[in-house]
Amino acid sequence: QVQLVESGGGLVQPGGSLRLSCAASESIFNFAMGWYRQAPGKQRELVATISIGGRTNYADSVKGRFTISRDNVKNTVYLQMNNLNPEDTAVYYCQARYYDMDYWGKGTLVTASS
Repeated sequence: QVQLVESGGGLVQPGGSLRLSCAASESIFNFAMGWYRQAPGKQRELVATISIGGRTNYADSVKGRFTISRDNVKNTVYLQMNNLNPEDTAVYYCQARYYDMDYWGKGTLVTASS
């Protein structure tokens, strides 16, 4: 099964930017990919998804600030996050979906705080 490893998280001041990466252990060509996040005491929520064909979908709370992209040659998915605010603080998880099967990474922590 595909293994996913997230990276790029860290501490950033409000208004700052980060780029998350999700490296897959095999080709993602046939996978829909996504980023989810879970803040302390809250349920995991969708952040953004990108289909096999490149169509994107975003949560309302991140539209205009975050951009999801995929590189099928490098087997990597990215999440560019701009204008971060404290409400974006969470563990961010990468997801790969193949038909009805979901695969998850272990997450990377993003903290937006002064």
